[in-house]
Amino acid sequence: MSSEEQSKPENRARPTTDEFRAFVAEDWAPRTSGATELSEAARYAAERRAAVSAAYEGDRLIIPAGGLKVRSNDTDYVFRPHTAFVHLTGLGGDREPDAVLVMEPCDDGSHEAILYFRPLAGRDSDEFFADARYGEFWVGARPSIEDIETELGLTGRHIDEFADAAVKDSGEVTVRVVRDADRDLTRRLDEARASENTGQDELTESDEELAHFLSHLRLTKDEWEVEEMRKAVEATHHGFEAVIADLPEALAKGRGERWVEGVFGLTARHEGNGVGYDSICAAGDHATTLHWIKNTGEIKDGDLILLDAGVEVDSLFTADITRTLPVNGTFTDAQREIYDAVYAAQEAGLAAVKPGNKFSDVHAAAIRVIAEHLHSWGLLPEGVDVEATLDKEHGQYHRRWMVHGTSHHLGLDVHDCALATREEYMDAELTPGMVLTVEPGLYFKADDLKAPERFRGIGVRIEDDVLVTADGHENLSAGMPRTSSDVEAWIAEVQAR
Repeated sequence: MSSEEQSKPENRARPTTDEFRAFVAEDWAPRTSGATELSEAARYAAERRAAVSAAYEGDRLIIPAGGLKVRSNDTDYVFRPHTAFVHLTGLGGDREPDAVLVMEPCDDGSHEAILYFRPLAGRDSDEFFADARYGEFWVGARPSIEDIETELGLTGRHIDEFADAAVKDSGEVTVRVVRDADRDLTRRLDEARASENTGQDELTESDEELAHFLSHLRLTKDEWEVEEMRKAVEATHHGFEAVIADLPEALAKGRGERWVEGVFGLTARHEGNGVGYDSICAAGDHATTLHWIKNTGEIKDGDLILLDAGVEVDSLFTADITRTLPVNGTFTDAQREIYDAVYAAQEAGLAAVKPGNKFSDVHAAAIRVIAEHLHSWGLLPEGVDVEATLDKEHGQYHRRWMVHGTSHHLGLDVHDCALATREEYMDAELTPGMVLTVEPGLYFKADDLKAPERFRGIGVRIEDDVLVTADGHENLSAGMPRTSSDVEAWIAEVQAR
């Protein structure tokens, strides 16, 4: 098994007799089929597998879903399959822990896709009633092999057959595995694959090449993936409006950051699979901490709250959107001054999103505007102008107030395609079908003595999800207001409903 081992406390054991086993197996209505047709997700997954097959003719490719992780004692974290597994099978949600996709090479150069998984157990088995981790009585029914084959359009087999199939002919066939998907399984495969002529370094290098290819494959989204991104953005829009509507409650109840997190999470769970990443619900000075996910702070009248959150839909594609909102509905002069500077930077970054430009051009456009505003406020050192601070060798003073980049790819992972090389990512040309964020910010910590006193404790970020199109770009989250005046009007309109 690939799942982490749970403790098995004896103090909760129940007696099981042969008589009970026979009785519990009797008189159940026939099960209905769990799948009646090939899923839309599976149709597109088959096309992706074809691209992988063409790149690795003759190799056996192993892509695990991963296993369950113990949260405490005998309870697990909610399962989320590995991204490469999702991308190549079409399975979403919390489907099929311990499953493994194997692309088995065929004589004609193609591959047969085989999913090894734990199918539904019979009602005459102890698993049916006694296994609190996998049993149907405890966690619900799983698909049968026939269900999986119908839904995904590939071959289904029991996970018990995987171990022998994975390493058969391993001395003659190159076997590659996505190593980080299931480290225990990888360790066992390494022991079976190793030989006098193939050491650990060679195995790791071969596997990393596959992981890189699968990550790079996600840089450009197909039409189905783009539609899933639209769904994620729409649900996220609803989540933000739920938060805006409840801001007075967040003020009144206390522990306001937690309240905001909970309100957004309710929408995420209702309209999708859940949140795509831990929501950042950062009020006041907490907004100057880039990844503030503790969400333990109060929200006070006059604060800004920086909400960086995204709904992950059932297919596991996620949005990633940030709005910085005045809690009482109106920006102060200092808040507006910073906000408008960030908005101008985002506008410059958005304008750079078009085919032919490099990914890095987006950051370059946005950060120049950030540097111009910092210079105009007199925050750069004496004698340092905009060009001097933008110098990558001897400048970069502006990064004190915006240390992060402006963009990242987005999709199944919130920071998608992470294994692409710098040449394939930062230095790559933007092409239609890419989805990326544009998210400049300015962060003036409360104890930053180089910042004007009126700016201290204010953090602002504006982030949108953008699709590169043939003639430029489409801001998928354009329906969520961005200018300071439009944000104020948005808050008023939502709270008046």
